[in-house]
Amino acid sequence: MSHFLCPACKNTLSENEHTYVCKNGHTYDKAKSGYVNLLLNPLKNSNSPGDNKLMVNARRDFLDKGYYSKLADAVSEIVCKYADSSLPILDVGCGEGYYTEKVYSYALSKSTEYDIVGIDISKFAVEKASKRCKAAKFAVASIFHMPFADSFCGTIINIFAPYHKEEFIRTLKKDGIFIMVIPGEEHLWELKKALYDTPYKNEVKDYEIADFELLDVQKVDYKINVDNNADLQNLFKMTPYCYKSPVNATERLLSLDSLEIQLDFRILVYRKK
Repeated sequence: MSHFLCPACKNTLSENEHTYVCKNGHTYDKAKSGYVNLLLNPLKNSNSPGDNKLMVNARRDFLDKGYYSKLADAVSEIVCKYADSSLPILDVGCGEGYYTEKVYSYALSKSTEYDIVGIDISKFAVEKASKRCKAAKFAVASIFHMPFADSFCGTIINIFAPYHKEEFIRTLKKDGIFIMVIPGEEHLWELKKALYDTPYKNEVKDYEIADFELLDVQKVDYKINVDNNADLQNLFKMTPYCYKSPVNATERLLSLDSLEIQLDFRILVYRKK
């Protein structure tokens, strides 16, 4: 048996060499890289929902340069501090698997092995993730309709992904841990100054969440020197500014050869009540 439920009938899927199948005969093919697509057509808002190839490749190329490595290290340490290794860890909105792999590798270095499952609505991202972290199981699926049983996991990781309280509460066991990463006020401030005449700082909302107890808040902030335009473009493409910025703002960024940029993250740790 696998961790996944059939999205059509909600029965547990059994994993075979090339497929996942439920007792009612609903069958889902595994990709060559190992992931399975469990996103039903009625749940799709386009033919290829989520991040497209351009965005996924830009994020992969940027993250692989190590610019966000301090965040990845901090998240990995926190996961190892709070997560129950006897229960699965669910990485929601896992993207191309950069943080998934970092958490798994860090845990192994501490002689701990986690059972990690990742989902993302982008098939392009999940394909990259399944190649990057072969020890984890991945599926194309929506955070708003997750293919898992109630109280399935002991820990949920959410790094810059949408928040859906009802599904997180449903799939997380009682007293389970929820780890969320959000941008701080100063995050990417210099990038925004380069793009806009009147940039604004990020609004950081109250950390309290209904039905969760806030256990810990860790601030991770540091500056990076992005010393080439290709990396600047990749950073731009992995942010919402890529779609909201006018043409003249994009042209400003194209003219830059380097930029020192403030990174500002908050790692929030909660326990389900």
